[in-house]
Amino acid sequence: MSAFSSPTILDRILADVQEEVASAKLRRTEADVRGMIADAPPVRSLTKALGGDFGLIAEIKATSPSVGLMRAENVAEAPIAYEESPIVRALSILTNERHFGGSPEFLRSVRFHVSKPVLRKDFIISEYQIREARAFGADAILLMASVLDAARLKGYHELVQELGMEALFEVHDAVEIAALPESARIVGINSRKFKAQEGFAGATGSSQKDFSINLEVFGLVSQLPEGTLRIAESGLNASNITTVMEHFNAALVGTSLLRDPRGIRGGLADFEEAIHG
Repeated sequence: MSAFSSPTILDRILADVQEEVASAKLRRTEADVRGMIADAPPVRSLTKALGGDFGLIAEIKATSPSVGLMRAENVAEAPIAYEESPIVRALSILTNERHFGGSPEFLRSVRFHVSKPVLRKDFIISEYQIREARAFGADAILLMASVLDAARLKGYHELVQELGMEALFEVHDAVEIAALPESARIVGINSRKFKAQEGFAGATGSSQKDFSINLEVFGLVSQLPEGTLRIAESGLNASNITTVMEHFNAALVGTSLLRDPRGIRGGLADFEEAIHG
């Protein structure tokens, strides 16, 4: 970002994440977190969960910068609804507090009630967050190529593997794809324009339409490393899910389910009908 340009939504989020990490370290030291890892539940394989037929990584978040609040009743119902759904392969739990209303403690409570792998979805900028994820029971973690350079993507993945977890690498363009380490096995293309300066409702706003999406980036799927599991992220609903099914192994879906006025099971039923025809 130049000295004369306005901060992007990603810039603002990352500044807040640094504060959240510093606050977490005051509550739980590095030594505390390492001690918690010894008591963490065994890791569930995300690769195995995603290796069959096309399905969903279903997300839980209380709010988002793009559209605002989710429906509280849907958020509350999500863990059991996702556990019971035959098309949900894994759960994605937002743990960022300020912008998504989540926490590691919430991830731990959800994981206790489900048998499917749980992904910690956050803006990971430190090794502390990776160890914290395992300490609170995460089976996998998100590593964003828009946030981390090639060296840190590789180094953080080594730590993820050392802890027995897996990583979902997230990319938005060809430059970020080129930065992926050779060890990447699960790669998601995210259609959200986090580097934009506008198109987001903000922490106090609300929007019925998501203006921060560019679905054209899913066309980059042919450039992903051969042999990787491929995940389509953001902007997907039951009416457009078939556009990615041929080229992706799974889709990460949250907002369309969590804001469905009929309840989360109604949204899942629509996805199941679309996926299975």
